Amino acid sequence: MTILDIQSHLEENSKNPTNEFKRLFHGRGGLYDGWKHLSIDSIDEILSVALYMQESSEDELLDMLKEFITSSGHKTIVVQRRYIKGSPSEVIIGEIKENLHVVENGMKIKLNLLSNQNSLYFPDMKNGREFVRQNSKDKNVLNLFSYTCAFSVAAKLGGAASVSNIDMSKSALSVGSANHYLNDINPKGVSFLPYNILKSFSRIKKKGPYDLIIIDPPTFQRGSFEATKDYEKIVKKLPEIASNECVILACLNSPDLDANFTIELFKEFAPDFRFVKRLENVPEFASADEERSLKNLLFTNC
Repeated sequence: MTILDIQSHLEENSKNPTNEFKRLFHGRGGLYDGWKHLSIDSIDEILSVALYMQESSEDELLDMLKEFITSSGHKTIVVQRRYIKGSPSEVIIGEIKENLHVVENGMKIKLNLLSNQNSLYFPDMKNGREFVRQNSKDKNVLNLFSYTCAFSVAAKLGGAASVSNIDMSKSALSVGSANHYLNDINPKGVSFLPYNILKSFSRIKKKGPYDLIIIDPPTFQRGSFEATKDYEKIVKKLPEIASNECVILACLNSPDLDANFTIELFKEFAPDFRFVKRLENVPEFASADEERSLKNLLFTNC
């Protein structure tokens, strides 16, 4: 695939303009030879580019993108060079407004495109959040590894009775609180709890039993969570905190662990829960090997 091919791909994917987030080019899925290091997102009037490896064609690519936005409706280009230590981001055209947010199915989520780490938003989880929104009415929801609480926003917009957001990061939970405010959500019944999940099940249990439990951990976070040894610790505790008609959304985004990894954990450590199905991933994030992409698995004990 050439840079001109990428331009044609972008033009095709931009035919129906929207202010909602849209991935225009997903090289990370391995479907486009030579471009696994590139992703391009449309965020209203912003074109957000992530480069995971330095290539000799980088300047030519950026020149093409500058030309592309003259007719695409975008006014700003942000480039994050993930191959440089600290993953610095740079605005190469236009400007970034303060208090930026992204729109997903009408839901607003705070965004920081100039962060040297994560942008506060994980777009590939869109279908997971939509499932929660459609299945939260009157439910007591537990959101483990809640980060900036987008699942909680979705649950409350779906009519959840209560949501407990658990994450070690107080700063992430602070953003989560702001996300609820951004969506005009009444904070009644929403908790933001800065717990170490693996050491706090007695406190988590007090707000149960839970009708919908979301488990969305990092694959590896030094000193706090490692999926290969810690995921089972959470699965073992589920029978203690789940209601009699509980649904669990068990997420995993490790390229090295397939869906069967999680399914077998439930069979061994929470056998009362049966596997229902795997949620489809967002088409824009298609992968040459779906087992290396995001796994959103549903389980229930009813």
